[in-house]
Amino acid sequence: MSIFEYNGSALVAMVGKNCFAVASDRRLGVQLQTVATDFQRVFKIHEKLYIGLAGLATDVQTLYQRLVFRHKLYQLQEERDMKPETFASLVSHILYEKRFGPYFCQPVIAGLGDDDKPFICTMDSIGAKELAKDFVVAGTASESLYGACESMYKPDMEPDELFETVSQALQASVDRDCLSGWGGHVFLV
Repeated sequence: MSIFEYNGSALVAMVGKNCFAVASDRRLGVQLQTVATDFQRVFKIHEKLYIGLAGLATDVQTLYQRLVFRHKLYQLQEERDMKPETFASLVSHILYEKRFGPYFCQPVIAGLGDDDKPFICTMDSIGAKELAKDFVVAGTASESLYGACESMYKPDMEPDELFETVSQALQASVDRDCLSGWGGHVFLV
């Protein structure tokens, strides 16, 4: 079993018409044993920017704390919030810094940029970005999430329809993965 699968996770971000949704499951496990059913994987950086972190739970918490610290430094120096593209570059840089002893995390970044244009991307554990215009997935349920999202996604969805689509895709996918589940959190911006 890979260290990325040790705690189990399911993350998805999907874009709509001037909006985005990020969803994650709630299970924290140690391989097949469930430890908690309220684990947080999606974090708010600011009003228009969220990050989801799939992977080893200890690295998820450590990396999140480093990102909050770096974002606060940016706010002090620049007197504004980071754009999603800038934040994605920051995350990529932090992950690549530790490439020889990486954080065992797969980030999913979603935000609204200029003119409320949605931005989503995901990365591997050493910061190689994968940009998308429709949806991105991460975690142990990523294979089933790809299938569910490909079959349910439509371009330019309104917020209500986007919420329903992301929720159904997440629920359908975690039913097929024993390492993730126990409901989900959906964030719609």
